[in-house]
Amino acid sequence: MKRGQQIKIKMSKIEKIKNLEKIKNKPTKEEAKEAVKTLIKWAGDDPTREGLLETPNRVAKSYQDFFSGYDEDPREILSKEFQEVDGYDEIIVLKDIRLESHCEHHLVPFIGTAHIGYIPKNKVVGLSKLARVVEVFSKRLQIQEKLTAQIANSIDEVLQPKGVGVIIEASHLCISTRGIHKTDSRMVTSRMLGIFRNNSDTRREFLNIIGYNKPSV
Repeated sequence: MKRGQQIKIKMSKIEKIKNLEKIKNKPTKEEAKEAVKTLIKWAGDDPTREGLLETPNRVAKSYQDFFSGYDEDPREILSKEFQEVDGYDEIIVLKDIRLESHCEHHLVPFIGTAHIGYIPKNKVVGLSKLARVVEVFSKRLQIQEKLTAQIANSIDEVLQPKGVGVIIEASHLCISTRGIHKTDSRMVTSRMLGIFRNNSDTRREFLNIIGYNKPSV
C-alpha cells in the first residue's frame, strides 16, 4: 500500500467534524435556552422561580465551553513542527495531561488523565500542542475509546512518527452518580501505533515512563 493511501485511511479514522457555525440548522442560543427550560420542567421544577431564572443562559454559556473542541482542527494545531532535532530519535512522553470530557450517552462528565508518547522520524512538535490536541478532542461529546483513538490517529497522521502510544485513565460520572453507582471505578484505554504496537520493548519503555509497569507486591 502506498503512503498516500495509508494517509487517506488514517484521515478517515480521525472523524473530522466541521465547524458547527457553518451548519444551517444549528439552533440559536435562544432555542437552546428554551430547551433547558423544558428539561427543568421535565425534572419537576419551575424554570420561572428566582433560583432558576438565569439557569438556561448559564447552561447555554457553559455548553459553549464544554464543547468548544468542535470549532478547532487538531491537525492545524500539530502542523507547527520542528525538524532541527540533531538526530533525536528516542521516545518523547508527555504524561498526566488532565482531561475533562462529556459522555455522549448521558451528557455527564468523565474526568481523568492522558499519557502520550511518540518516537519521531524527522520532526517533533511542541509539548503544549500535544496537550491542546487532548483538549480539542475532549471538548466534544465522546466515549473514551474513541477519544483515545482520535488523539493517537491525529498525531500519527500529521507527525508521521515511527510510532505513537496513548493511554487514558478516567472516572465516569455516568456510572458513579447513576445506575450501578460504582464510585471508585476507573476506565483505562490505550491506542498503540507503529513501533509501539509492533515492538514490545518500546511499549514496555512507554509504560515504565508513565508508571504503568509497577512491580507486584
